[in-house]
This record gives sequence, C-alpha cells and structure tokens, in this order.
Amino acid sequence: MKAALLESAPGELVIVDDVEHDAVGPREVLIKTAAAGVCHSDLHYMQGKYRTRTPTVVGHEASGVVLEVGSDVTYVKPGDHVVTCLSVFCGVCEYCLSGQLVLCSKRATRRGRGKPQRLKRGGEDINQFLDVSAFAERMLVHENAVAKVGTDLPLDRAALLGCAVTTGLGAVIRTAKVEAGSTVAVIGCGGVGLNVIQGAALSGAAKIIAVDRLTDKLEMAKGFGATHVIDASDADAVQAVKDITGDGVDYAFEAIGLKPTTEQAFAMLRPGGTAVVVGMIPLGTSIELPGVDFMYEKKLVGSLMGSNQFRTDMPRYAELYTQGRLKLDELVSARLPLEQVNEAFAEMERGSVARSVIVFD
Repeated sequence: MKAALLESAPGELVIVDDVEHDAVGPREVLIKTAAAGVCHSDLHYMQGKYRTRTPTVVGHEASGVVLEVGSDVTYVKPGDHVVTCLSVFCGVCEYCLSGQLVLCSKRATRRGRGKPQRLKRGGEDINQFLDVSAFAERMLVHENAVAKVGTDLPLDRAALLGCAVTTGLGAVIRTAKVEAGSTVAVIGCGGVGLNVIQGAALSGAAKIIAVDRLTDKLEMAKGFGATHVIDASDADAVQAVKDITGDGVDYAFEAIGLKPTTEQAFAMLRPGGTAVVVGMIPLGTSIELPGVDFMYEKKLVGSLMGSNQFRTDMPRYAELYTQGRLKLDELVSARLPLEQVNEAFAEMERGSVARSVIVFD
C-alpha cells in the first residue's frame, strides 16, 4: 500500500508504495483511510524536536471505514465510519480506571517486542507512529484507538476530531473546565487554537481574546468566537490583554508550544487564574515564571490531547457539528493527495492554513 515514510529524523517524508500491514489480531481493526489531517505535532517529530523510532509512517489525525475486525472486537464492524486517536487506552491500568485515559501507558495495546509488528516493508519492521500511522492507505490499530461516528459526518471533516478539535475543545472543557462568563485569552490561532476559541465560545466565556501575529488568522479567529483580537507583531500582548480585561484573564491557553508564549500566558492571568499549555514545548526547554505570582494562586497546568475521553467525546462533537454548533467545514483550508504531504507541512510552517487534509481515494 502507498504510505508516507519518515526514514530518519530530522527529515522529509518519502512516498512509497510497498508498505504492508500484518494480519488483523484478535483486538485489532483494519481501516481503509479516508482522510488524515496535517498536524504540527507530526512536524515536531519529523524535525527531531521530539523523538520517534524510524523508519515510521507518520500521521495520527485520521478517519476511515472499517474493513476487517479481529475475533475479539465487538465495538465496531466492517463498514463502520471511525476516527482514530493517539490516546489509545488499555482500560485496565490505574490511569484508565481513574478516568485519566490520556495517561495510559498503552503497553497492553501494542504488539510486544519479538512479535510481528503491524507494519512492514521488504520484510523489515516499520515502527507505528503514535499507535496510528495515518499517512497510509490503510491503518491497522488496536480497537481502543478508534471512535465510531455516524455516516452523516463527512470523513474529511471527521478526521479533524482525531486531534485538533478534541485537543482544543478538551483543553477548555475537560482540562480547564471554563465557566460561563469567564474571560479567556488564546495565544496561537492555528488548527488547535481555533478549537480552543470555539470551545470557549461553547462554554459561554464572556470575553475571548485571540492573540497571533498573522492578520488572516486573527480574522479567522473572529469567525470561531473571538470577541477581541490582538496582533502580537505590533503590540505588547500581555499589556493589551490587561487593557481589555482590567486585571488579566481567568484562563489563558498557549496553543503554539514555545517558551516565550507560555510565559506570556502566565503573565496574562488575573489573581486565581489558570494558564493551560496546549502546545508541544520542545524537549529540553525550561519555563521561567515569577515565584511571587504563585502567592496569588495563579496556576500553570499541562493538557495532553485535551485530557480527552475520546470514545465519548468524539460522538458528542460530531453531534454538535450536525446541529450546526461546531465549526469543522471552516477548519479545512485545503484537501490534498498524499503526494503533496510535504508541501502541506511547508504551508503549515508558513502559517497560511488552519488545517490541510490529506484525502485518499
């Protein structure tokens, strides 16, 4: 099958047509890939900012149609429409049983060392990327890596539930638990940041302040629910937020993954406020904060994939879309074939798109 292979990191993806998947195991699902979103998280690994074993087929935000299921699978059947998620869970560890599925070690959901791996090329094992490997015509995954959605949700938009939407909305709803009437600032208006903004709008935030350096993204942010925008290229973002709110925001979300913007998010808080790091800060980076601010009960917290419980979250988000209350159509900036995946990542780096989606025949 055709796939986008990362042979070494840092490096670009190479399109090959001889990747093979193994036979379906008892608790595995084989999916015909319909669409896969181009996510900045993948780029972090491709650039070597985060570590992954190579060779690997990159991609993790995807949707498709079930082709085959293992003998022990009862959740889905062939023909079902599904969304994949890297937050695959075992369901029996301490984290899963306490409701923190995103922290699952996943050991029980992977094929162990010495066993045939799910992907191969020329007889050699290929490492599965984030338990999904979505930039391929087919995906072979553990059954707990998929959520079932209705056939009324277009699959190119359904793919975005696999990461960008779930991460952004979840950071607001599950990690921060933003209350109605709160004030919110969002730094970074890419695919995830826009979903933080619409998550804040769905939660009833009174003021939602979008911060970015690109005017196109700030205009897009208004369409997703931002009540105020700040062009950080020609303004002190922290002071601008305080000018709008008086003493800072209740919640600030960093959706880029940088040291300076994380520190800015904390500085935007009013006493008792919470800053949530949604972006992936590169390995080895340390954050510096004024110690005295903790005396005012300001908090800095992390959010992994929006603290999701995706099996229940994604069908709910799909329902919000069908009701016209969740924006997915507006997130898709381009639909491209797999052969243009490197160009899609280049466009994303330039900041000119919300989300590009790789579509398969």
